[in-house]
This record gives sequence, structure tokens and C-alpha cells, in this order.
Amino acid sequence: MYAFHYTPQQKRFQRESGWSIFDHQKEFARMGIPNDYWCYSALNENYEMCQTYPDWLYVPLGVTDDVIQGSAKFRSRMRLPALSYFHQETQAALCRCSQPLAGMGKRSSDDESFLEAIARANPNKGYMYVVDTRPMINAMANKATGKGYENTNFYNKIEFRFLGIHNIHVMRDCLHKMIDVVSNPSLSMSEFLSGLESSNWLKHIRSILETSIFIAEALAEQGRSVLVHCSDGWDRTAQTCSVATLLIDPYYRTMHGFQVLITKEWLAFGHKFSDRCGHLDAGTRETSPVFLQFLEVIWQLQCQFPCSFQFNEKLLVDLSEHTISCQFGTFLGNCERERKELELSSRTYSFWGYVWEHISEYLNIMYRPMTKYTEGMLHPDTSPQRIQFWRGMYNHHDHTVLPRQNTHSQLAVVVRETETWRKERSIIEQEIKELKKRLGYVEQSSDESATADTRHAEDKSLDTLDVAVEDIPDSSPDIEQDLPSYHPVDSLTEGVKCEDEEEIEGVTNKEEEGATSIDEDQSNQE
Repeated sequence: MYAFHYTPQQKRFQRESGWSIFDHQKEFARMGIPNDYWCYSALNENYEMCQTYPDWLYVPLGVTDDVIQGSAKFRSRMRLPALSYFHQETQAALCRCSQPLAGMGKRSSDDESFLEAIARANPNKGYMYVVDTRPMINAMANKATGKGYENTNFYNKIEFRFLGIHNIHVMRDCLHKMIDVVSNPSLSMSEFLSGLESSNWLKHIRSILETSIFIAEALAEQGRSVLVHCSDGWDRTAQTCSVATLLIDPYYRTMHGFQVLITKEWLAFGHKFSDRCGHLDAGTRETSPVFLQFLEVIWQLQCQFPCSFQFNEKLLVDLSEHTISCQFGTFLGNCERERKELELSSRTYSFWGYVWEHISEYLNIMYRPMTKYTEGMLHPDTSPQRIQFWRGMYNHHDHTVLPRQNTHSQLAVVVRETETWRKERSIIEQEIKELKKRLGYVEQSSDESATADTRHAEDKSLDTLDVAVEDIPDSSPDIEQDLPSYHPVDSLTEGVKCEDEEEIEGVTNKEEEGATSIDEDQSNQE
């Protein structure tokens, strides 16, 4: 696989860079965990209880190990309810798990006790939501295979909701249909629009966003805890939990926070990247654009809230590419346990390390931290007019489509060029300043020398003039009066007269002549 042979051109890009981006203790401490209601559990250390979960878990305080293990046995793939996010203001918790093995009327007292403990861990509300992200018909079909969903007759303090996101097979087919449409430049406008609509791709993007909004509003506005699951809890559950917490918490909209979010919700909790991205060519039935849909939902949010994200569209596009390229070890494997067994952190490079080495390429220049645009919860508009086709993702390699830049890209170019000119101007100003310092004494000396030369020339001219005057014979006394007196300004302006001065002189001469003639006439009359 390419990741094991890849060597970056930049020598400063170290192999260990980016692998320690996420620390679960620091992340949950940021949320205020552990506290009086939630604590750390060591039951899954060395992945002994659930192999597709992280080796750390946070569970309600006071729940016994027997209850935790009993709940895990009643959940598909042993993926028991675990804390994903804690809202400190409302004390509401977001937990995630897989579907219960309810079948036709089965129940588990341990699982029922566990869910009730989650509800009690929120002191402000007495009951919580259980969100099944699947369509109801799919969940009912799973009951026939021994799985299914929670029976509200057996569980206390829960309110159950189906929110209807389709499975990986539907999403894969929709993506293929959409790609066939948008990659065909010969289609007419009506054919393009009808083909895009019939693919239902944007409809599914909208359903993921609406489900995430429901979860976020329940946590942040209603103050109610939420338990989310789909079938196995690693596809639709990862999508909705990560988008919901990003809507609530501005930290996840920063560069570092977004990397922590993906590492926690997708990598640590066991999204099957290798199977979904087809890294090992295991067959098309396991491949599906689950992570791509998550990235597209984030892009839809970026379009509506351009000042709320520290990262730009390029990061999303590169994430999509490198989950498939196998250039980095970050997204190899199906769970955290597999990545540790493969020793990826010591044998491959991390994509997050690459991002930090090229951080200027991924920053959103419109980001405004600590303002009304970035603080607080986002409330996106899910009306059909606000859900857009992502041309930057699906046509950015298509050379038959005319290249067009969006406003953000154009503005980024202007800002980069402006910054370059500012740096160059600063360098030039500094060089000028240094030159002035170096030439300060020389300029002063030159000025003094020039002044002395001027004075010497003036003295010499005057001496010459005096000699010339002394040489004039006494028989020509009027010549001395005709010699011009020396004056620096007069010497520069000698012989230069404006038209107005000549006109004034002419008028003056005429007035004098007229006055003279009048005097002569008066004398003649007398």
C-alpha cells in the first residue's frame, strides 16, 4: 500500500507529526468530564469488550461493570451506549451506540438500566430522546433478523424518534447516478437539472443535515440528552453526531477542533474507512460515500456561514481525496485497534501533519473568531433553495468544464497578493532606512562641502567684479552705473519676464508719455 512507501519532499515534515492531535482526556476535560454524573470506564482497555470501539469509554457515574457488559451484549457488535459529547450549560449528553438485539420481543434489564442511568445523568430533564437514524421500514425489517429498535414499553424515560436516513447501498447508487449526470457536459439544462433531482443526492444531504439539527437543538435548546444509533453505529451515527456537535460547539469549527472531531467520532469510534473507501478492493457492497456526505454537509454549512469556519473548502476536498488515495496512514483500517496493530503512527505519515505543514492553504480568510459569527450555535436553513450542488468537489478535475472560482477563492487570491506586496514593501522600507543610516554622514558632509564651494565661488565672483570695476577708466563714469549688481536670484531670473510684466511696463510707459504730453500742452497754453 502506498502509505508505507510514501516519502514527502519536505524534509521538515516529520513522520510523527500529526499523530497526537487527539487526546481523549484533554478533550473530555474541555467538556467538564469527569464530573458528578459521568466518569471514565476502563472496561474496554486493550479492546477486550468491543473491538471496534476506542480503548477509552465515558459512562454514567454509578453504573456497575455488570450493567455495562450486559448492555454491550444486547447491542449489535457489542457497541454499547457511550458518551460522545457533553453540553456543559444544559448538562445534556450525546451518546452513541448500535441497534439493540431486540428481535421479536426480546429485552435486556441491563440495557434498560443503562439507558435509564443516561437519562438520570441529566439533572435538568427526566427523560431523553432515542434517535434511530434509519427509516422505520428498515428498522422493522431488521427485527426479523433478531435486531431492531428499542421498545418504549420496556424502557423508562425515553422518547423514541425515527429520522429516516437511508443505508449505504442507497447512498452508493445515488452517488453513481449523480456523477453520471454532472460529468456529462453534453446534457441540456433541463436534462442536467432533472438528472440531478432524480439522483436524490441532495435530498439525502438535506436529510442528514435535518437530523443533525434535531439532535443539536435537543441538546442545546431543550436541554435533553440524546442517544443516537443506526444499524451498527458507525455510518449514519457518525454523520449525525459529528455534525450536531459541530453546530453546537464553535471549537469544532476551528482547524484543530475539526481534526479532533473527525478523530473522535470517525476514527476512534470505528467508522470502516477501509471498507467504505475500498482500500483493499473487498467488493462494492461495502463501499459507500458516508464520509463524503459528512464533508458535503460541512460545505453546505460553510456556504451559509462563511465567517464561522477557520478552515476552507480546500481542506474538505483534500480530505475526500486522501481518504481514498492511501497516501497517509490516518484513514487506513476499519477501527482504532487495527491502526494500532498495523503500527501506522510509526510506519506512515499522518494527513493532519501534512495539513499543519501547509496550513496557509487551508485557512479561511473570512473567519472571524470571538464574534457573533463564530460564537454560539449555528441555525442553518434547510429549505431546498439553500441546498447547493458542490461543483468544487464533483467537477474540480473535469477539464471540459470551464474553470470558475467562487467568491471565497477570488478573495483568497487578492488577500495573498496583498500580503505579498505588504511584505515586499516592508523589506524595501527597511532597506531604505538602513541606507539612510549609512549615508547620513556622507550626505551631511556633502552638504557642508557644497555650501563652502558656493560661498567660495560667490567671494571669487565678487572679487572679480571689484577688480573689473577698478579697471574701468575715469573717462567713462556712466559705464559703472550700467553694470548689473550681483544677486543669486536675479542671476537666475535675468532676462526672464512674463507677458503680464511686459504688458504692465507698456501700460506704465504709455501713462508716463501721456502725462508728459499733458504737461507740455498746459505750459504752451500758459
